Amino acid sequence: MSKYSLPEDRLQTTDEKGNRVYIHPHDVKGPWKNLRTKVYWFLILLYLVLPWIYIGGKQVILLDLPAREFYIFGKTFYGHDGPFLIFLLLGFLFFFAFVTSVWGRVWCGFACPQTVFIDTIYRFIERKIEGVGPKRDKLERAPWNLEKIVKRFSKWLLYTIVSMHIVHSGIGYFVGTHKLLYITMQSPTTNLYLFVLMLTITAIILFDFGWFREQFCIIACPYGRFQSLVMDENSLIISYDKKRGEPRKRTKGIDPNDLGDCVNCNRCVNVCPTGIDIREGLQMECIACTMCIDACDDIMKKVKKPTGLIRYTTETQIDGKKKKYSPRVYLYGALFIATIFTLMFSLSKRQELKVQVIREGKSPYQYLVTEKKVINRFSLRMRYMNPKKETLSLHLLADNVELIAPEFPLEIENENINSNIFLKFPKSILKNGKKVIQMVIKEDRKDRLIKDVTLLGPIE
Repeated sequence: MSKYSLPEDRLQTTDEKGNRVYIHPHDVKGPWKNLRTKVYWFLILLYLVLPWIYIGGKQVILLDLPAREFYIFGKTFYGHDGPFLIFLLLGFLFFFAFVTSVWGRVWCGFACPQTVFIDTIYRFIERKIEGVGPKRDKLERAPWNLEKIVKRFSKWLLYTIVSMHIVHSGIGYFVGTHKLLYITMQSPTTNLYLFVLMLTITAIILFDFGWFREQFCIIACPYGRFQSLVMDENSLIISYDKKRGEPRKRTKGIDPNDLGDCVNCNRCVNVCPTGIDIREGLQMECIACTMCIDACDDIMKKVKKPTGLIRYTTETQIDGKKKKYSPRVYLYGALFIATIFTLMFSLSKRQELKVQVIREGKSPYQYLVTEKKVINRFSLRMRYMNPKKETLSLHLLADNVELIAPEFPLEIENENINSNIFLKFPKSILKNGKKVIQMVIKEDRKDRLIKDVTLLGPIE
């Protein structure tokens, strides 16, 4: 059976026995291809360069999982900042729902790492070593000989080098690029767990980007299933205009004067990275990569017919109706905006300096008979969540109370510190053995926190 006329219950990537059929998409040029190339390289460079950018001496994005500290664009978050993560994840969820409901699978075609790395780097290597699509098809069917062995070995060697570089860049987000650079100069046994992790992820990347490829999009990726929940007839899709294209050329029993614009060249199928025929309608396997648009437009220009036989459009517009977004599109947008504003509001209320005043010692107070004064000992447990170094000082809003704080003024920088202080006062200021005063934690002459402190002493 021709690969262009498969039954509906069989994929292009399988034969009649269910065995894998490898796809080698033909090359294509056009405006959509040029746009995707620019977007792909921007994302790749962003991924590679971002961990090497530092703000205030800290990596712009560093996710230190063992220490449960996360540096994101100059802000420090800790493991207990879980609510911020919840808002962030909800924001991503509503954002994807909104984007998909309006623009369809634009994520898959323009931003998914699977598509970006495979189309930009891995297929580039494949083309340079094995040739264009038809030559790769021929090499796939050819028996194993010296030429095939050399080409396949060279290709997979370069795949391995590229995959290791991608993985090292990814690990830099979690370990730190400067630290990672130092680690790579050492023996693998010095950081064995990190070395094994790197090899494991490299093997996964090699398997996926080098061999599994479109099977991940068809079988494993949940986004294709997710799109059916949020898309409707007004969502943008890549679609073939059947009214204009049918019946196709070389269709038996049809008057040549009644034929549509489709010349049945199957160019749209040959360039598809998932092997589908877009003329059969919207399919879950379509990743909206726009290759079929450029391919079809190129053919239409050659046969001197209008472009757009395959284009970005909606089912409503194809039927000649006016596009109108459903209420849930606005709901997704509103939920996304609400989530982002809630996250921003929560971040604005987040305290970078947290201080606990805890009474220390076996007894609540000590009485100095010679001085006729009472001493209370406290521990200040401070957590400062900012990479910027600050100088903290203490002041009391109370008369007749002496503050003894040997460690203050105290320099603090993105760390947890415990410090002991002593408060000495005459017992005459107490009422029923206690008195509440206020202690001010100042940062460079600016009040940061005011804490209530309870003084205890003997009851007369």
